[in-house]
Amino acid sequence: MSATKDRNGAPEIMNNVVAGLARRGVSLLGAQELSVTGRRSGEIRSTPVNPLLRDGELYLVSARGNTQWVRNVRTTPEVHLRVGRRSTAYTAVELPNDVKVPLLRAYLKRWGWQVKPMFAGITASSTDDQVATVAGEHPVFRLELVG
Repeated sequence: MSATKDRNGAPEIMNNVVAGLARRGVSLLGAQELSVTGRRSGEIRSTPVNPLLRDGELYLVSARGNTQWVRNVRTTPEVHLRVGRRSTAYTAVELPNDVKVPLLRAYLKRWGWQVKPMFAGITASSTDDQVATVAGEHPVFRLELVG
C-alpha cells in the first residue's frame, strides 16, 4: 500500500493480482510476496514486491516511497519473501542514501517501465547526480538470509 491512496484503484487491483499469483507460485518478472509484521496490529501484512538481485545480494526498493510495508520493516526487520509454497526468511537492513544510486539505477533498468511515474522523470540512463536527488524518497533494504 502506498503512503497516499491512489484515486483510481488500479495499483491496488494490480497488487492484489500479483500477490495472488505469487501465493500460487507464479512470479511475474520476479515478483514475490513480502510478508512483514504490522507495527501496530502485530498481524502479518503482505504485499507484492520486485526484489532486486545485484552482485549476489538481494534488495528491496520501495518505488512508492515511505509505504506501509517500509514503515513495518523499519519497526520489525524480519521479513519473508514467498513464491508459491517456498518462503524464505530474511533480516532487512535499510541502506543510507549515499549507497543507493547504483541500486536505484539497476532497479530502474529492470522495472522502469512499471515504476516510471514514481521516479519523477528519473530513468536508468539519468546521471548519478540526478538519481541521487530521488534517493531519499525511495527506501532500499539489503536482505540478509536468516539461518
